[in-house]
Amino acid sequence: MLLYLVFIPVKVCSIRSYEGFLSSRINCGMTEMLDIYNQYVSLADTSSMFNDLSDQLPVLQKAVVQVDNFLIKLLSGLPFDSGIKRVVHKSKHINMGNTLILAISVVLLILSFGSAYGMRIELFSDKGQDKSDDGICKSMAEPHNYVCEEHTVRTGDGYILGLQRIPVGQSGGTSRDRPPVLLQHGILADGTTWILLPPGKSLAFLLADNGFDVWIANSRGTASSGHVSLSPSDAAFWDWSWDKLASFDLPAAFAYVHQQTKQRVHYVGYSQGSLIALAALSKKHLLSMLRSAALLSPISYMGHISSPLVRVAAENFMAERLYQLGHNEFNPIGDAATKMLKDICQKSGIDCSKFLTAFTGQNCCINKSIVQAFLNHKPQSSSMKNMVHLSQMMRNGTISMYNYGEKDENIQHYGKPRPPSYDMKSIPNDVPLFLSYGGADALSDVKDVKLLLKSLSDHDGDKLVIQYQEDYAHLDFIMAENAREIVYDPLVAFLTLQ
Repeated sequence: MLLYLVFIPVKVCSIRSYEGFLSSRINCGMTEMLDIYNQYVSLADTSSMFNDLSDQLPVLQKAVVQVDNFLIKLLSGLPFDSGIKRVVHKSKHINMGNTLILAISVVLLILSFGSAYGMRIELFSDKGQDKSDDGICKSMAEPHNYVCEEHTVRTGDGYILGLQRIPVGQSGGTSRDRPPVLLQHGILADGTTWILLPPGKSLAFLLADNGFDVWIANSRGTASSGHVSLSPSDAAFWDWSWDKLASFDLPAAFAYVHQQTKQRVHYVGYSQGSLIALAALSKKHLLSMLRSAALLSPISYMGHISSPLVRVAAENFMAERLYQLGHNEFNPIGDAATKMLKDICQKSGIDCSKFLTAFTGQNCCINKSIVQAFLNHKPQSSSMKNMVHLSQMMRNGTISMYNYGEKDENIQHYGKPRPPSYDMKSIPNDVPLFLSYGGADALSDVKDVKLLLKSLSDHDGDKLVIQYQEDYAHLDFIMAENAREIVYDPLVAFLTLQ
């Protein structure tokens, strides 16, 4: 999910003007943050506040413009519009500006919508299970009586990634000759995506119970990853975008599963997990190890993303500005932001599930307990560079490699002044593909999916299965109560036939 407006670890100052912000450095608490929030809310029409997000976009835009004016004073001369020119600033004042962009001008406005589902949800509950201590297997699979193994794989550029294996179903048996399937999560998530729901509903458990040898991947930057020489506190640890996931993480996971099982591998990718697979396949990677690929809520072209918050972020270069300010990690569970959101979620009349809808579209079929399970297993970090890359794709409407902004830097990395594109038409026509998308998805918009399907128009008819669910939004594919009947059972049938 592209929730990159929501959570940034922050410190804020109560200020009366941006000039005052420049001349002072005061560490403030939650009261001051909410005071600033109230100042922004006062800009809106309180008689019909937040009944419709589209009505409040001018408020968001005004906040963005105000913050832009402030940042321009700090970053005058930087080429915002043509790309990114990374500048390291030593001023401690700069590190506080992101709060005004994200935590106040966007998130708090959205959280004030009112109750849409008639439910109250505690955001990132302290009572929630933290799988980072015990591992995903011990905390989430073994309690349901599934055999689960923890594995690690090293990428070509030194990252160490966790893999979980569920070799057999609840009834036991042997993993010999079971076809392997690799599950790849989306952005700001990890392998828990596939085992959040109970047996009979989670895709990983369903596949294991239906005779598959299930492997769960975890991308770099998640709690299930590390590096041979770098620490997450090092800027270099976060110097990557999804290009690297396609060229390093995914091939490493495929090679490991292929080597362990001696079989070609089925693949299921959700959201960004579909993007990296499409990119790799367009470069003719993975083909010797791939048996079939299933893409759920596929991210590919992004020019028509309809989430207004995501569009505001991309069109106003928010990720670029934060990257310029020295934010390398995009950490969605920073302590200050988490505390702020918890406090707000406890206020009467505020529905904290609404922020999910604001980003992902109107999910049709998820209930309170499922959302709570998702929030309890906290979102994972990505890199700010990855957020910049995705923003570039939204503005340009292309599937291209990361744009360094400066021609010389692009030439240094790619041998040409502009980043190369991933050509979806280059995906071999005989690769078995299962593609499932939803009509209410604000991140994998129908128009963008149709562009992808147009690129695949020459694909062998008997090798391409397309499923469209009109009322599904982005989270329904992994959290819907009826996902088994709507998506997973047809998916299992597809894999079984390959």
